[in-house]
Amino acid sequence: MIESNRILGALSAADLEVLKPHLRPVKLEHQRILFDTGDPVPVVYFPLTCVVSLVVPLSTGQSVEAAMVGRDGVVGAGAALDGKISLNRAIIQLPGNALECSAKTLETAAFQSRALIAMLVRHEQTVFAQAQQSTACMAAHDTQARLCRWMLRARDLAESDTLPFTQEFLAEMLGRNRTSVSPVAHTLQQAGMIRYTRGRIEILNVEGLRESACECYEAVRLNYDKLL
Repeated sequence: MIESNRILGALSAADLEVLKPHLRPVKLEHQRILFDTGDPVPVVYFPLTCVVSLVVPLSTGQSVEAAMVGRDGVVGAGAALDGKISLNRAIIQLPGNALECSAKTLETAAFQSRALIAMLVRHEQTVFAQAQQSTACMAAHDTQARLCRWMLRARDLAESDTLPFTQEFLAEMLGRNRTSVSPVAHTLQQAGMIRYTRGRIEILNVEGLRESACECYEAVRLNYDKLL
């Protein structure tokens, strides 16, 4: 089970032995907020089957996704690197299982292991790179390219072609309103790339989505491969 998470699976046996007694299994429900902007982060999460969106809430009530973390990462790692508060909201995008431990435990383990602290620093670099890519993506790419990129990233982390998303949730993550996302989703369905029913998207043509996605999907994937 531990090896399902890419960070934990990459640790040495010695580092993993330090953490293992403190890792607790937890089931995380859709749209649960793990912590909000400005909150202290007492608990760190290692996703196994769930996917977490790191979003920036705005005063208008909108939220825009900055990064997406799943089995390839850890949520709240900044707290183990002496980050006092969260800079974003962490919300469960896809429900599933994770392992949790106190941020203090991870901090103690990290400062006893050069390899572990290096891993956490590199992970935070990938999250920062994702946020940068998202900013560029929002400024330069149209809704269809961004939606294709977003679905492909979610598919990779979920390891499933079926994604339980409403159009409202998709629009929120993309920083758009539903009326601008619905026609795009309809176009992709007409092209045979997805099948959409209320609350669920089934990906039918992965290669088609890759051709329609913007360059940001591949850029984020390559960053993870290089750094982690």
